[in-house]
Amino acid sequence: MDTTVDTAKQLGLLPDEFESIKKILGRVPNFNELAAYSVMWSEHCSYKNSIRWLKTLPREGNKLLVKAGEENAGLADIGDGYGVVFKIESHNHPSAIEPFQGAATGVGGIHRDIFTMGARPIAALNSLRFGNINDDKTKHLLKGVVAGIGHYGNCFGVPTVGGEVYFENCYHTNPLVNAMSVGIVKIGQTVSATAEGEGNPVFIVGSATGKDGIGGASFASADITADSAQDLPSVQVGDPFQEKKLLEACIELIPQGALVGMQDMGAAGIICSTAETSAKGGVGMRIDLDKVPKRQQNMKAWELLLSESQERMLMVVKKGREQEVLDVFEKWDLPCSEIGEVTLDGLLKFYMNGQLEAELPAESLVLGGGAPVYERTYVRPEYFKHINAFDPASISVPSDLKSIAEQLVVIPNIASKRWVYNQYDSMVGTGNTSTNQPSDASVVLVKETGKALAITTDCNSRYVYADPYQGTMIAVSEAARNIVCSGGTPLGVTNCLNFGNPYDPEVYYQFVYAIKGMGEACLKFDTPVTGGNVSFYNQNPDGAVYPTPTIGMVGLLDSDEDKMTLGFKNEGDTIYLIGKSTNDIGSSEYLHKICGVEFSPVPHFNLEDEFALQQELLSLIKSKLIVSAHDISEGGLFITLLESAFVQGLGFDVNQLDLSIRPDAFWFGESQSRVVVSVSQENLGAFEKAMSANTSSCIKLGSVKGNDVLVAAESWGKVSSWHKQYCEVLDKHMAS
Repeated sequence: MDTTVDTAKQLGLLPDEFESIKKILGRVPNFNELAAYSVMWSEHCSYKNSIRWLKTLPREGNKLLVKAGEENAGLADIGDGYGVVFKIESHNHPSAIEPFQGAATGVGGIHRDIFTMGARPIAALNSLRFGNINDDKTKHLLKGVVAGIGHYGNCFGVPTVGGEVYFENCYHTNPLVNAMSVGIVKIGQTVSATAEGEGNPVFIVGSATGKDGIGGASFASADITADSAQDLPSVQVGDPFQEKKLLEACIELIPQGALVGMQDMGAAGIICSTAETSAKGGVGMRIDLDKVPKRQQNMKAWELLLSESQERMLMVVKKGREQEVLDVFEKWDLPCSEIGEVTLDGLLKFYMNGQLEAELPAESLVLGGGAPVYERTYVRPEYFKHINAFDPASISVPSDLKSIAEQLVVIPNIASKRWVYNQYDSMVGTGNTSTNQPSDASVVLVKETGKALAITTDCNSRYVYADPYQGTMIAVSEAARNIVCSGGTPLGVTNCLNFGNPYDPEVYYQFVYAIKGMGEACLKFDTPVTGGNVSFYNQNPDGAVYPTPTIGMVGLLDSDEDKMTLGFKNEGDTIYLIGKSTNDIGSSEYLHKICGVEFSPVPHFNLEDEFALQQELLSLIKSKLIVSAHDISEGGLFITLLESAFVQGLGFDVNQLDLSIRPDAFWFGESQSRVVVSVSQENLGAFEKAMSANTSSCIKLGSVKGNDVLVAAESWGKVSSWHKQYCEVLDKHMAS
């Protein structure tokens, strides 16, 4: 096949990149080679438009056991000889075209990133964004994505313990599906994604290879258009039962010591796994593609190289120990084939029936090697003018606060996501402690140690849209606040950076300043960024989605007894608000959804105040001075009070004590760094003494009261009626 500039362009390569490939090879590439570079140099694999800025993030910490980006996922020490492995990634474009398989294979892929390092996954989370819930397309996508996540996770046997779901018009064409996995590994039993040792055999294990997912990495590096449905072959097809067997086979094989290295086959399939492991070890490979187990006949070399068929691993095995590998995979009834060997020349040589089909320097293909690195132009977005022009005085203070509250509680971004999470198995493995005793972060037991992990995914993309720098600092801060409100100490971050087209200077501005804000916040909380995923080209015909840098964070509880929950505990307990309320309604659900204001500033936020609040709150929890803690986020103070009331059906009697703040800002504004806590009568004195020594402001709001909701001495009904409205929103939408 002709390999011209036009062919390269059709494969997604720039003219300059085509010229670079010719220089690297010293000749014109054949089609197989060009196809290999097209996926390996795609944004999805090479991070060519983002790596310059990703390297500015804090990437080292005392608890980290591998450097950021060094392996498939982050690895942090949790003591007692164990480590936690965690990562989040996107599967946005496949889910936009085929929501069930797109979401399902996203879950399967992120779990493989965990167990390819030797860890057993113990928890899954997700972060989902869709368009207007009233739209039939949104309902179709939501139904398919949730079914896909539930199908794969439930069958695979890992609990889905937490996540978030948002609905905004900008996600209509291009939903976001971000999946996170967390696993536990015994230190010293991890496996590196490295090839080394001349003559060591190379195996492909797991499912047979088909034509599904070919070009998926390139597909993920392009805008979604009206014609994208024609790219359906780029969506992989998953089999969770096959992956369960693959997990068990890998976990059984690792302690035997026969492996040199292992890499899962995700984006870009065989070409990616062979290139990355070889480049990391400074070696090459000879691969016989005709030895790859296939489920379709007459597959061409480039199809085998690029296929993203799921549930596959590449293994480099110690020479002479091949039979051990074959025996384990025969036991688990999984394909297992020796397809080549390690060489020392640094070249990847792919043969088909004895004929050389491609010869490529491994280093030239990969991120950190020969893959191109760009720094795109960025300019301050024009829409910032509208944000800066917002005048809060233009919004009249509502006379009927109860009516506003009733409208807020049924906004899909605020209302219960019960319809979603009821489809997930949250209890398999019996480690999740949050199903009946919810906390701001999901708390999962580490049974081997008696400790527990607090895990969360967070990002309010409206805040990031209003101010990428401050908004992303808030995303990191809220993740840390959720960990702390649950009794944990933050350990580290994994991120999933969802943005529009990087060639749009305004989009790239959002990306750059989001990275800057993330870096500053992560330094403050000592939560290094262990890795993650960049997803550009999230566009619709009207423009980009909101910039959505989703933060996955893991924290540690020294004992599950340190867990703090969000629900009120006893009638008569006193309710306090810790943190400063401000005269601020910017970017709130109240202002956007009820007042109809599209452009407004990010809510009030101060990083130093946030850090101080979290340190003080953690001290209160460890001292057993509070019985509940719930941070204020979407919907403001009133929604936070309701959510604390819902857990046990206990109401509240509260008042606004700071009359310098407009009532709608006090009750529905989303100023950051605020937490609602409840205190038992026996600890009131000790609590108030502790707070008097702290820097964070603290006001007494009122008390826990039966099943009644009283605000400023006015009855707002019963907790049960509020809960009914809160829980029925998605049920009704999806039933229609």
